[in-house]
Amino acid sequence: MNSFPPARRRGYLTLGALAGLFILTSLLFGSLLMRSTLNVWLVLWLLLTVGSFALAAGTFYRLYALTRASYWLGRETLRLVWGLRVEEIPISDIEWVRPASDLTTPLRLPLFSVPGAILGSVQHPDLRQVEFLASDAAGLTLVATAWRVFAISPEDPAAFTHAFQRSVEMGSLTSLPSRSEYPAVLFSRAWQSRLNRAAWLLALFFNLGLLVWVTASLPGLKQVSLGFNPLRQPLDPAPAERLILLPVLSLFFSAATWSLGLFFYRRSEQAPLARALWVSAAVSALLFLVAVYFILSVV
Repeated sequence: MNSFPPARRRGYLTLGALAGLFILTSLLFGSLLMRSTLNVWLVLWLLLTVGSFALAAGTFYRLYALTRASYWLGRETLRLVWGLRVEEIPISDIEWVRPASDLTTPLRLPLFSVPGAILGSVQHPDLRQVEFLASDAAGLTLVATAWRVFAISPEDPAAFTHAFQRSVEMGSLTSLPSRSEYPAVLFSRAWQSRLNRAAWLLALFFNLGLLVWVTASLPGLKQVSLGFNPLRQPLDPAPAERLILLPVLSLFFSAATWSLGLFFYRRSEQAPLARALWVSAAVSALLFLVAVYFILSVV
């Protein structure tokens, strides 16, 4: 199969800048969270810190997806790969391939599209549903099937179109089924395992319990000691509001571990590693609970 990668340069620059911005924003809100006293600002900084971190994580995933993205064209199949999204289309199921510039009604881009991550689906009056797996709005190429139209952005659209015409002229040797793989399917497949479900639910329960416990304890506290020295003596007391750092760190660790586990779970040989990560997230959240218990016990 021949590979036709998407244009990546603008995408790397844009997504890299956004990821850096979200990380700096998360650090800024985190520092404000640590300095805030127990009031409405504490809740606001907490939400903004978590939200910025989530945006940064989503942007890093899009960077990963762009790095992995490619359009593979062979004699029997067109394979579109974008992160965890995979679409395999038999050549015989493709009705036509043409530039998006040929449309009489301009193609509307999905919401939140940026260079390097033009993803999502829109409805077009002439084409039915259009799914974007593209990095650049300029030079979009449309691939039409009986059930959907795909908008892609090969770096060399002319070469891709020529290669598709050659594949059609040669004809398929075998009849292959179409295949669609979505990140949600991966989640559903992982959820079917009892061990995975137990690890996810325990991590969620421990993290929510930790957050509720710390939040309920703060009004009655002025200072807390956030650890012990080598002699097992409490460290110098700090403002009680800093105790909120523990549930925040626990949530961040659990979210990062859960995402990394899904990445490994794509391949059957790496599924045990994914399960180990998810179990470690639940154990880590439990250890944070134990840490809060000991901290509050010496107040």
